[in-house]
Amino acid sequence: MYRHIIFDLDGTLLNTLEDLAAATNWVCRRHGWPVHEVEEYKNFVGNGALKLLERVVPPGVAVTDALRRVTLEEFTARYNAHKEDKTTVYAGMPEALERLKAAGLTLAVLSNKPNEAACPVVERYYPGVFDAVQGALPGVPVKPDPTLLHKLMADLGAVQKTTLFVGDSNVDIRTAKNGGLTSCGVLWGFRTRQELEAEGADRIVETPAQLAELILR
Repeated sequence: MYRHIIFDLDGTLLNTLEDLAAATNWVCRRHGWPVHEVEEYKNFVGNGALKLLERVVPPGVAVTDALRRVTLEEFTARYNAHKEDKTTVYAGMPEALERLKAAGLTLAVLSNKPNEAACPVVERYYPGVFDAVQGALPGVPVKPDPTLLHKLMADLGAVQKTTLFVGDSNVDIRTAKNGGLTSCGVLWGFRTRQELEAEGADRIVETPAQLAELILR
């Protein structure tokens, strides 16, 4: 039986896509770049803010360190001011987490969102639910690199055999593999079943209720 469940944040616990898209498009407009439809951002997000911003830089524009710094500062300020405009929890997730907590499992979050943003947003939408939240830290590789996963597991006293990693993208499945964990892909987030299967997800579920059943059986 699993003892520790580690969740991705964006696309797994929270539907943050519209707020992420709005902040990124705001940066695009400031620089005179084309903006993108919200649906396009499903394939832009997942690797952290820096990679997200690189993906919207138009062809022919040099991605310099100075541009990375400026756009990240712009995005961070805009997103922090509007990160709760349209963000919502996924239907059924609070009830699923309540079942897991009641069963005595330790729940945690590992996100590529900056740590200073990840912690308060998780507490805002899931107050008192998670035992630990780990977001991205300056100078530390983000998912799918397992560095922060290993840090989080050490903080929790978690071991590979009884820890499950839950996420909606190929990044999350790779993170689980790189950390030696069983992975579970979810289909209510930003990516597709085909992507999760191609990446080799150990399990795939369609609803939060199915996730709870899988974990508790």
